[in-house]
Amino acid sequence: METIEQILETTYRTVREFSYNEKKSLQVSEEERINEMLDAINDFKKNLSDRTSKMTEIIDLMERVTWVKKDPSEESLMMINDVISSSKDLRSSLIRLYISFEDYRKKGIVKEEIKAFKHTIDDFTEMYEDLEAKFFFLPKMPDFQETTRQLSLV
Repeated sequence: METIEQILETTYRTVREFSYNEKKSLQVSEEERINEMLDAINDFKKNLSDRTSKMTEIIDLMERVTWVKKDPSEESLMMINDVISSSKDLRSSLIRLYISFEDYRKKGIVKEEIKAFKHTIDDFTEMYEDLEAKFFFLPKMPDFQETTRQLSLV
């Protein structure tokens, strides 16, 4: 038969070891969770920055198209129209993505990157609207044609 001292000694060792291991595991898992969260935030920031950079690259390419002085061929106009249509579709996707960041914005997580992303979406929208205006709406306006002719003489 076990004595009370033996039972207490076993109980003491078991509680002591279990308590120590639990405290130790809480520290490690809390640190791991924080590191995982910070890694996820960094991945999110990089992903968002990459998207913003890609949109900026597209904006620059579209801007180059608007500065071409030569009148485009019918085939080029069709391609410009396709770029505009694809851009409108892309904008819709980007806006949905931006809306999905609402919780991050409210919590102030990656606030600057989200703000830059939104501004780039706005710039992108303005650029494809400029393409559409330059190649499809403005050329049909007589005042625009006259102004363009006068500017080409300068």
